[in-house]
Amino acid sequence: MKKPDSTRTLLDLQRELARASDPQSARGLAVFFKTGKGQYGEGDEFCGITVPVLRKIAKRYLHLRFADVNKLLRSRVHEHRFAALEILVFQFEAGDKSAKEKMFNFYLEHTRYINNWDLVDTSAPYIVGEHLATRPRKILYRLAKSSNVWERRIPIVATAAFIKRGDLKDTFGIAAVLLKDKHDLIHKAVGWMLREAGKRSEPAMLNFLAQNYAGMPRTALRYAIERLPESQRKAILKGVFDHAQRELAVAP
Repeated sequence: MKKPDSTRTLLDLQRELARASDPQSARGLAVFFKTGKGQYGEGDEFCGITVPVLRKIAKRYLHLRFADVNKLLRSRVHEHRFAALEILVFQFEAGDKSAKEKMFNFYLEHTRYINNWDLVDTSAPYIVGEHLATRPRKILYRLAKSSNVWERRIPIVATAAFIKRGDLKDTFGIAAVLLKDKHDLIHKAVGWMLREAGKRSEPAMLNFLAQNYAGMPRTALRYAIERLPESQRKAILKGVFDHAQRELAVAP
């Protein structure tokens, strides 16, 4: 007989994750997430579980004690950390004001374990962004200047929580801080959030692009304008904006 979800332990979760593991998939994921020497995910270990399966398993352990989530987040195995963050997001959403504060602080104190783009993206908007939606956001600007690439990705992705509320100021503010970043994964995140901001206010997004065109990484620009008509995309890539924006005489 299967245990009721409410009685399942961390050990039960670890056993489920072990049963769902696939060595062949693990090898593919290690390549996809750039775990080779000198790559952004260097040294990360995978056991080969797909995201849908991970989320299905994690859903059965939403009751897990906070201390056990902490242990799981410290695992060497990438999918274990992903599962821990999925549980943490749920517990944050279900928590009271005090619990949310505790989990927000815990998250920022443990960013060394949130060390790949998927781990950031599955958690930062739902913990960091949601917590700061009605609070001061200076911490995001400090993180955007971190020497750690994942800590720099957290603040821009966290602004997804603000964007859905129609609050775009900090998306543009943090994007401006990150425009000179050297990492491609930051360029992609910036472009992604600018594109999301454009869904709320295309004129505001285009105005930001026009003002920052000269210093914007090409990847960020391409991501930002993905949803625009082809003719408009081609014009913007040349630095030409429509009548509502200014025209930039800057070579691409």
